[in-house]
Amino acid sequence: MTCDALGHRAGAVRVHDVLGVGFGPSNLALAIAIDEHNNAPDTIAPLDAAFVEKQDRFGWHRGMLIDDATMQVSFLKDLVTMRDPTSAHSFVAFLHQQGRLVDFMNHKTLFPLRVEFHDYLEWAARRMSHLVDYGREVVDVDPVRENGVVAAFDVTIRQQGRDHVRRARNLVLAAGLELRMPPGIERSERVWHNRDFLARVEALRSDAQPDRFVVVGAGQSAAEVTGYLHRTFPAAEVCAVFSRYGYSPADDSPFANRIFDPEAVDSYYSSPPAVKQMLLDYHRNTNYSVVDPELIEDLYRRAYQEKVTGRERLHIHQACRLLDIRDEGDDGPIRMTIECLTSGERTRIEADALIFATGYRPVCPLGLLGSARALCATDDTGMVCIGRDYRVGTICQMPAGIYLQGATEHTHGLGSTLLSNTAVRAGEILDSILRHLHEASGGAGVLEHLLAATKER
Repeated sequence: MTCDALGHRAGAVRVHDVLGVGFGPSNLALAIAIDEHNNAPDTIAPLDAAFVEKQDRFGWHRGMLIDDATMQVSFLKDLVTMRDPTSAHSFVAFLHQQGRLVDFMNHKTLFPLRVEFHDYLEWAARRMSHLVDYGREVVDVDPVRENGVVAAFDVTIRQQGRDHVRRARNLVLAAGLELRMPPGIERSERVWHNRDFLARVEALRSDAQPDRFVVVGAGQSAAEVTGYLHRTFPAAEVCAVFSRYGYSPADDSPFANRIFDPEAVDSYYSSPPAVKQMLLDYHRNTNYSVVDPELIEDLYRRAYQEKVTGRERLHIHQACRLLDIRDEGDDGPIRMTIECLTSGERTRIEADALIFATGYRPVCPLGLLGSARALCATDDTGMVCIGRDYRVGTICQMPAGIYLQGATEHTHGLGSTLLSNTAVRAGEILDSILRHLHEASGGAGVLEHLLAATKER
């Protein structure tokens, strides 16, 4: 049976070189890198790649596309620029096509509106529509053995209740994030996570004008939700509840931001576990439970102005927690008790909506692997072993590869779930896939050619 340069067997079942699971920004960046590789004039061995996404269309934190919210990372940290500044899929290329490049330059900012950056991501996703199938969920992964080694995976994909199987030599899992709610709290029509914020607000607005909102959380999303509600519902009270004494400012200083540099991934990855933990602890205030200083100042100005005028609608319950919650359903208010942690004083209030801006956690990628999970190696703490190239360590040598995007903070640092290294990471994963494919197929000569081409990127 004949094979091409990458080992695709003629006449046999189609085998993807790469199957990406999930199509958020991380795998979208990888799709672009693969597409650019395939269409490069000197590429003699294009990759057979496909992606599947559970959602019916591309979307990235749609529930928090508040009209005046801006990005917290530079537009230069888009899907491609850090990997290839000449790419036609950059944010600058998007602005040029939209006829807004000069206007954006005159704006003199590195941080576009979140709505505009989402438009850019959708624009890029449409350009990669030939590589992705939406409305499809991976439900199982089975190893495929050839000559006693795992050479590929059979991936069971469910679409509208029907299952079909695709085979792939490499899987790239980008399962994204799942929302975090306090223990025992169930979401409802009036109890939300901020992930669903805008859709829930619109539904509530169509029913009646609310009298009071309660927002739980001390991070950027909580502050944005608080500010939006206070501005959008001028007759309603907004109560912010958090256990800190105040909102903490994000450390966006130049030296601290080096923790997100591509070179920082190398040093972090090679550090001892104790040093990794130290760096995470030192620099958590670059990303976790912190707020842009400008937004903190704005909320404080509003609260102080209301004290001056004598009509207070913005209430900051600092060093407090929700003690109990009773949801009366659609026809009644939410009743809750707020406890002050310093004095023990308790305040009972009613609200029309309770919003938890309590963050996210990475989806455990091993849960997607089904029976293939047993192949993954773990360290002494039970965490999955991951190579510097984001390839999962396995209990045995095998040509087939599993790569992770997003769930790698324990090995690759704080930028793992953020946009900061998305473009560079996509290039590193692509280079690793090419290298392993050609090592497996014995593609002498072809391998050197492709590695030379990737160095030019």
